[in-house]
Amino acid sequence: MTIRVLLADDQTLLRATFRMLIDSCADLTVVAEAADGASAVAGARAHRPDVVLMDIRMPGTDGLAATAEICADPALRDTRVLILTTFQTDEHIARALRVGASGFLGKDVSADALLAGIRTVAAGDALLSAAATRSLITRFLATPAPDAPPALATQLATLTAREREVLGLVADGKSDAEIARELFVSPLTVRTHVQRAKTKLAARDRAQLVVYAYQSGLARPPR
Repeated sequence: MTIRVLLADDQTLLRATFRMLIDSCADLTVVAEAADGASAVAGARAHRPDVVLMDIRMPGTDGLAATAEICADPALRDTRVLILTTFQTDEHIARALRVGASGFLGKDVSADALLAGIRTVAAGDALLSAAATRSLITRFLATPAPDAPPALATQLATLTAREREVLGLVADGKSDAEIARELFVSPLTVRTHVQRAKTKLAARDRAQLVVYAYQSGLARPPR
């Protein structure tokens, strides 16, 4: 299956470079481009891409506001947003995850890492660059946000004990293979628990599970 990508960046030359790189892969294709956040939202609604490659700083509606609008649209539930920017600051990373972004990469990333990142978020997994360290993310996500999803405690109560355990390990940054080794189960069993947790919490992807885990207090930042 071909992964459909929308490019959102105000630099025409950069968009052209990304388009050539992405279209050179048999399993990826660019379906639309946008030079600002408002156009990115409109393009996402018109083309229903699998992944939006989103810059943060754009004229008018910025990338974070556009990400929030895309992720809040039920019709775009299957669309993932991968933030690609030079501004890898604490607040940008935390805000991007809070509003629903599935990944975060710096513009200094290699071509291979970018393509791998698009495939990763398209598959429903979270992606963070090395700059977005676990301690930084957990410190900011653990701080109550005014836009935090309501009734998380009630939703978490629907999880089984094992699903809560797996969710805590996901929030700790562990991969399916690492969780499987720790719990003495198969990676397939871990993926099943993760999928069930996503369904019960109405989480669009693994990144949103991490956000929910910290905002609810199920996971806590390292001291």
